[in-house]
Amino acid sequence: MSVDTLIAHRSPDLRLATRASVEIGAGQFVADVLALARQLPPAQYVLNSCSDRYHFAVGFCAALVAGRVTLLPPSRAPETLAQLAMRFPDTLYLADECGSIAWHPSGTAPTRWQSEPSSAWPPPAIERDRVAAIAFTSGSTGEPQAYSKTWGGLVDGARAEIAALRLDEPSVHEFVLIGTVAPQHMYGFETTVLMALHGPCTLVAEHPLHPDEVRAVVAQSAGRRVLITAPVHLRALIESSPTMPAMHSVVSATAPLAVELAARCEAMWSTRVFEIYGCTETGQVATRRPIEGPTWTTMRDVRIERQGDAFIASGGHVQRGQLADRLQLFTDSTFVLDGRAGDVVNIGGKRASLDGLNRLLLSIDGVDDGVIFEPATVDTAREQRLMALVVAPRLTRLALLAALRAQVDAAFLPRPLLQVDVLPRNAQGKFPRAELLALAEKTLHAVSARQPRRAGAVAETDDVQPKSITSRH
Repeated sequence: MSVDTLIAHRSPDLRLATRASVEIGAGQFVADVLALARQLPPAQYVLNSCSDRYHFAVGFCAALVAGRVTLLPPSRAPETLAQLAMRFPDTLYLADECGSIAWHPSGTAPTRWQSEPSSAWPPPAIERDRVAAIAFTSGSTGEPQAYSKTWGGLVDGARAEIAALRLDEPSVHEFVLIGTVAPQHMYGFETTVLMALHGPCTLVAEHPLHPDEVRAVVAQSAGRRVLITAPVHLRALIESSPTMPAMHSVVSATAPLAVELAARCEAMWSTRVFEIYGCTETGQVATRRPIEGPTWTTMRDVRIERQGDAFIASGGHVQRGQLADRLQLFTDSTFVLDGRAGDVVNIGGKRASLDGLNRLLLSIDGVDDGVIFEPATVDTAREQRLMALVVAPRLTRLALLAALRAQVDAAFLPRPLLQVDVLPRNAQGKFPRAELLALAEKTLHAVSARQPRRAGAVAETDDVQPKSITSRH
């Protein structure tokens, strides 16, 4: 039977985590895991929604030791958790508040557990082929899909990522992982939790989001700091924090990272920015440093092959599966991205990439956030148009359209272009399609109500009636 230890630390005195600058040793972590594992009541699954990253890691490892499978919800929104409860009824719920972990089966009162000073050693061993977690896609294109992850695959993935991000230098757990992404998301789980369990890294318990919070947590974290983040968080951070405490590196994933943004971060913060490419289905596949060029290099032993119009990742730690993007393969381990497989839109015989259009939108000075997307309307008599929701409080709608018109073919100008206060991004910076369509319809109706149509008048919505918007997926 092939096994891997729960953590790779060689001594109980090595630090595994920090909270508010206080170090938590590997021995304390093992003691906490074993204590919680003994108290968990029977259940097949554990839904871990802890926001404190240390609590999440203790809960995940306690479930693993107790023979439970952890569900990694795509978000902690009540409706998402309710849907998972229907799909996985034999589930124990873990959450944290007031410095403790609480758990309860469905419909029962919570039981609380709090860490006490202790130490246990050695860490237990876990069978590599055991299903440790079920991860879910973000739901940005429809119903979240479930994918089982084995303990051996998770450990191998963490080791491959550590090497790819150049964090395998000899050290005594010097690298400190600070995450703006949630540990429930596969990227956050792999990068801020598993790398701390099986690499020379320390996880930071805090989960900062606001730029001031991020800066404060980075400042209080002693060691070679690594910021684990997403493009939407990175952009907000650099706009509000031109200076930052010294960081060894910055890691980004969940959405394409603009080279210009990566270059600004490196220049202003004197750091190195890396980007990870992967998906929930396969795990993390490749890395690159954007300022060194567009080419991606696969992680250790991972290979990509083309089968017709599909690209298949296999080998190493990844689960063999089809990638959702179009690639230009140079070798079976190097490639550039050509965009999502469903990214190209065809209007009036012309083709364009939605990703490219969104990059242009976000590059406009004064645009804080925005998205151009392809809705489906019930009015089939009308030619399909693109739509945009934009957060740009300092710009008028006409100014936005003029800025786009200077760079975009008229066929791909979004009509309507609607200004909103905030976009429905989830914790990973993505747009759940159902929420995006709901906001678009609500805003479209509000604009129409403010400007009733008159004969010969052109409405603010560019002659698009407020009909129902439905998903194509």
